[in-house]
Amino acid sequence: MILDKIENADQYKLLGKRMATALGYMKTTDLSTVEPGKYEIDGSDIFALVQDYETKNRLECKLESHRKYIDIQYLLKGSEFVGHTLLNNQTPVKEYSAEDDYMLFSEKASFFELKPGMFAIFHPSDLHMPSVYEKQPEKVRKVVIKVKI
Repeated sequence: MILDKIENADQYKLLGKRMATALGYMKTTDLSTVEPGKYEIDGSDIFALVQDYETKNRLECKLESHRKYIDIQYLLKGSEFVGHTLLNNQTPVKEYSAEDDYMLFSEKASFFELKPGMFAIFHPSDLHMPSVYEKQPEKVRKVVIKVKI
């Protein structure tokens, strides 16, 4: 997992051509004004999901993991807590779905706060639980950029 601020995004372009493209898009596109939805950046290899939602109680959420895509989660508005732990042979509570590229886990996690202008990069070895509130629900706008491995 990588956690940083948007102004430092260029530091991670060395992670590969697709990551450089995704991070460049994230840094140069005004995502605060576009409608929620899916936006192709490079076909199915890189695409952005612009989301508006209300955060949830952590008891309603599960950790997730992916196999085909890396997640770059970039917060534009609001604040949310994100749980994280590493994948270490845990047994999923929802088996992997190749069609939807995710599986769910009920592990304990450490939480950090994602604030506007911050992003987190989650690789397949990162179990992550986004969209959580600490004290009360909050409306957020977030962009998840999916980068094919």
